[in-house]
Amino acid sequence: MFEFDRSQGGERAVLVQLGGAIDDENLAEFTALTESTGAQVVDVVHGAKRRLDPKYFVGTGKAEEIRCCVQAVEADIVLFNHELSPAQERNLEKLISCRVLDRTTLILDIFAQRAHSFEGKLQVELAQLKHLSTRLVRGWTHLERQKGGIGLRGPGETQLESDRRLIGGRIKQLNKRLAKVQKQRDQQRRSRQRANTKTVSLVGYTNAGKSTLFNRLTGADAYAADQLFATLDPTLRRLKVAGQLNIVMVDTVGFISRLPHDLVAAFRATLDETRDADLLLHVVDAHQSGRDEHIAQVNKVLSEIGADNVPQIVVYNKTDLLTNEVVRIDKNRDGTVSRVWLSAASGEGVAPLRQALADYFLCLPEFE
Repeated sequence: MFEFDRSQGGERAVLVQLGGAIDDENLAEFTALTESTGAQVVDVVHGAKRRLDPKYFVGTGKAEEIRCCVQAVEADIVLFNHELSPAQERNLEKLISCRVLDRTTLILDIFAQRAHSFEGKLQVELAQLKHLSTRLVRGWTHLERQKGGIGLRGPGETQLESDRRLIGGRIKQLNKRLAKVQKQRDQQRRSRQRANTKTVSLVGYTNAGKSTLFNRLTGADAYAADQLFATLDPTLRRLKVAGQLNIVMVDTVGFISRLPHDLVAAFRATLDETRDADLLLHVVDAHQSGRDEHIAQVNKVLSEIGADNVPQIVVYNKTDLLTNEVVRIDKNRDGTVSRVWLSAASGEGVAPLRQALADYFLCLPEFE
């Protein structure tokens, strides 16, 4: 696997957040993303989001302010909560004299740290290559050593052309490997369909408590922590909900606002488990003030992967952190379950959810 310039734990970071009014929720999320890499946030530079400067993204005055801030706090890296072009990154680095990364690169870095399975590593590397192929400034000068030298390059081929050729070859190789993974997953899904085994996929915004709920329902030991993107690799477990009725629970990667398109594309093999599920449990952090926006962001990604027509039950998690909400089940006029309020951490409300799953599937024609 290729190596890239990546954020190293313990670095001092300055964050840049533009907007007419300071978006505390957005900034808090970006701060959490930064801290997820092990970096320390030492300062934040705010600014109005007017016409974007093609050279620095921000105006020359704001760029100078960032440079002075970096010097004052002795920062190692500047992180923009925005998307920067390769030229803007290079121009800012030259002015500020330290590394500059945008939001997409930061999320890719977190995914690279958290992927553990063979499939997950392939998916993350593919997303990194697609994104970083436009940023051939650092980290690629070693690639001429990936193959023998004499006879492999055309006359006059530049280092940049060589790097791009190597990247293109690696992307093709990764796509072939992921195609095999896709084929295996398709075979597994067809086997479940032949056995009439129903699949329930847990989806939701990152850090909503999906893995904790997954463990509580199935007795699994999937890694769960109070951090963004604690787990990336999908986990499948059988769950007996009633009599001889078994379903397969799938724990998937969490979503986030402005999820990089390269990641959505790379994780398509994994997200197909969500698209082909019989039911989605949309887990929501009920304690989060921006929960409605998070629901909208998740539904947007579900639409992108073709899973917007899969039936949903919204699970409002973390009721133990609320004072005005109780564990309960909300139903539609036809009696079907629409929302479940529970606490995966304490287990309160999980039993009614299990019963709701049994009722949902036992009402299907093939089980009547």
